Amino acid sequence: MAETVPAPAAPRRAGPPPARDAPTSGSARAGPPLPRTRVALLDIDICGPSIPKMMGLEGEQVHQSGSGWSPVYVEENLGVMSVGFLLSSPDDAVIWRGPKKNGLIKQFLRDVDWGEIDYLIVDTPPGTSDEHLSIVQYLSAARIDGAVIITTPQEVSLQDVRKEINFCRKVKLPIIGVVENMSGFICPKCKNESQIFPPTTGGAEKMCQNLNISLLGKVPLDPQIGKSCDKGQSFLSEVPESPATASYRSIIQRIQEYCDLQHFQEEKII
Repeated sequence: MAETVPAPAAPRRAGPPPARDAPTSGSARAGPPLPRTRVALLDIDICGPSIPKMMGLEGEQVHQSGSGWSPVYVEENLGVMSVGFLLSSPDDAVIWRGPKKNGLIKQFLRDVDWGEIDYLIVDTPPGTSDEHLSIVQYLSAARIDGAVIITTPQEVSLQDVRKEINFCRKVKLPIIGVVENMSGFICPKCKNESQIFPPTTGGAEKMCQNLNISLLGKVPLDPQIGKSCDKGQSFLSEVPESPATASYRSIIQRIQEYCDLQHFQEEKII
């Protein structure tokens, strides 16, 4: 499957709940505690909103205040907004044409009171449809850092991803890099790796070389990832020793380094 995740860091300052300070233990270090990164997660997969379930937020509702819609908070520094919070049942089908989808995306960006945030991460559906065009258009003045594109190793997925990459280039959306998901299976007992989805044309690595794009990393198959998503639990916390956890952390680090570099360059220009 191909999926574009644009704007990891679109607005960088926007007001409520103050984030908790980073946890400390006794006198482990002196000085004031470091602030936690404030993150907003916006799910614009209008017809298939899965973020509420994966974040353990099923059944939560959006509340309105004088300053707009309040996002649902996983933690004090992680707010989420999704059409899934507006449905009476998680099984309800959203059967909307483009204009209605676009209107809701605009409302999410305009009317949600995210507060002061460091990163806005937008989860999009697969493909290059209305949602992608809308989010790029509406955030055009926000200096989007870029898109993270997700693929799996087989050619049928890479075909879609090449279209995603072409879309990003046509709309002048920077590409942070590509993540290869389901990249082999590492046996938890013998530690040998098996290719469940063989990269018959070289996988994401070969594609990134051909298109001059960064390969951010490869996430191996781990059945616990699906279980954690179904239960709304953090995979990184539940299975900290998994090779997939190490891969996730490396990918996150590379994305953050990219964004920090972009912000530093912007500050130098200003």
